[in-house]
Amino acid sequence: MLGRLNHVGVATASIERSAECYRMLFGDAAVGEPFDLPAQGVRVCFVDAPNTQIELIEPLGADSPIHGFLAKNPAGGQHHLCYEVPDIHAAKSWFEGKGMRVLGEPRIGAHGTPIFFVHPKDMGGVLTEIMESPRGEH
Repeated sequence: MLGRLNHVGVATASIERSAECYRMLFGDAAVGEPFDLPAQGVRVCFVDAPNTQIELIEPLGADSPIHGFLAKNPAGGQHHLCYEVPDIHAAKSWFEGKGMRVLGEPRIGAHGTPIFFVHPKDMGGVLTEIMESPRGEH
């Protein structure tokens, strides 16, 4: 059911500070420009690694879900894994049919395609983002 690993989400208190680390590891060209996703309460930046992307995620305020994560993990860290699927609605039905907890309705994510999350207790302890593959990429 799942396609390729699209990205690893990493929570950070400062995208700028974290981006410096990734610039050292992968070069300046690998680190994209940060942008806000107000509907999700986050600011994000993508780092192009050779075989996937790393999504740096910073809270936009105290209401952000990342704010709570950073309160428990002040140094930041891995927040989620994101896998692609060809059809977000079929995937949601499949996960729910297996009795897994889908966290909310599909919404537009940082790549501009529909996403949803699956509860970590149903995914071996890992918060998992399911993302519809960008058109022409599946």
